[in-house]
Amino acid sequence: MANAVTVSPELQSKLDHLPEQPGVYLMKSARGEILYIGKARVLADRVRSYFQKGGDHSPKTALMLSQMADLETIVTRSELEALILESNLVKRHRPRFNVVLRDDKQYPYLRLPIKENFPRLSIVRRVQKDGALYYGPYTPAGALRETLKVIRKVFPLATCEIEIDGTAERPCIEFELKRCMAPCVGNQSRDQYHQIVKQVRQFLEGRDRELLESLRAEMQAAADREEFEEAARLRDRIFKIERTLEKQRVTQTASTEQDVIGLARQVPAQGTAVDLQMLFVRGGLLIGRKDFFWPKAADASDEELVRSAIEQFYNKEGLPPKELLVPTPLSEAGLLEAWLSEKKGETVRIIAPERGAKHQLLLLAEENAAAAVADHLRNEETDRQAAEELKRLLRLDRAPRRIEGFDISNTMGAQSVASMVVWEDGQAKKSDYRKFRIKTVEGANDFASIQEVVTRRYGETEDLPLPDLVLVDGGLGQLAAALDGLRKVGHADLPVIGLAKARGEKEERIFL
Repeated sequence: MANAVTVSPELQSKLDHLPEQPGVYLMKSARGEILYIGKARVLADRVRSYFQKGGDHSPKTALMLSQMADLETIVTRSELEALILESNLVKRHRPRFNVVLRDDKQYPYLRLPIKENFPRLSIVRRVQKDGALYYGPYTPAGALRETLKVIRKVFPLATCEIEIDGTAERPCIEFELKRCMAPCVGNQSRDQYHQIVKQVRQFLEGRDRELLESLRAEMQAAADREEFEEAARLRDRIFKIERTLEKQRVTQTASTEQDVIGLARQVPAQGTAVDLQMLFVRGGLLIGRKDFFWPKAADASDEELVRSAIEQFYNKEGLPPKELLVPTPLSEAGLLEAWLSEKKGETVRIIAPERGAKHQLLLLAEENAAAAVADHLRNEETDRQAAEELKRLLRLDRAPRRIEGFDISNTMGAQSVASMVVWEDGQAKKSDYRKFRIKTVEGANDFASIQEVVTRRYGETEDLPLPDLVLVDGGLGQLAAALDGLRKVGHADLPVIGLAKARGEKEERIFL
């Protein structure tokens, strides 16, 4: 079946008996590492296509197939189920031949529980189906703080956590500052409060014309009743809203919810680098953006990058928008729309616009991506030069790409814990951080504790790569203990340094 790829009899047997059903396939190496996870409408057709004679594979796919020794398939009831399962498995295993987003954060949203008598806005990082309205995501978090600041300045919503029943003895300082109408003491009815909630919703959903017309009508009605203080308050609110919208509006498109994806490629000496930008536009306002960068993605097509970003980003707690603007048509747009619509609870459309206001938003996303990819490459070059300088100073055989650092802490001389932090390519890799509870040492003994944790980290079979440099917090004693531990587990060749301050000094010394 295959001419360029060597297939073992065991693997050939699996290829000959593949299910004729939708599902997910996992390609594995000889030692069981998951190399790639994919989905298919018909598993047999998709998997066998990799091994067809005369198949023209990209260098990345050819390398993957050369390392493949085993195959696992999981049958699902539909292609949509296969999509969801594939996304979950990629998120869990992060195979090196999949396009994987370098991001594991949860994104902040504004939550408005409209079914409550007196709803209050709160910041959450998990969207739930609880009847509340969610607005976001806001990235960076500063965009959310700025939005909340504007809302609290313009709309007098309660911010306290007490139960509001109108029986409180006196209002809090928010009432004195005119940032709340004090429903807690009965100054504002439930219906009056919900009128403010309605205005907040209109603001967050981009229904500007509706909001301003409603406020102007209220202002005129208050003036007709000769309630001039209320009319002045509404006039000020209208002015603040108009000023805010003037500053933040980026588009005049009719849709109230749009996420916009832009791509940019740059070809430095090391290979094609790609940046993907997601802009979050709500009611014409840009409320945040997210940046994803792949330093080497020459083999990945625009469609593969965009599809992978959609699957992985919205597989988290991310709430899909009503419209998703993409820079290239997607062959599986219908399937992705069905999945996103199911997550959102209403119809989601994926559009690749070629003209008009929506196309202008795409161009904006692409401009951001182009600027970001250039920034990333400059930062990578700075990190590369720093690693080369470290190699020179420490007389290492190669520039350290991965560094692991260890520190011992103890509570009142009793329970000791070791922490391991990791840097790769100049960036903290928090997914590889570890904590070790010291098991064999009694009391506060940093030397013995360092030796134990180094022995456990590099003597156990955990599937983490070896570092190019080990760093321990301490002087010559801790350094000697770490070297002893490495010798015990057959890794005496790993470079180790200690960092410690001499008594009375402010700067740390390096111990080799």
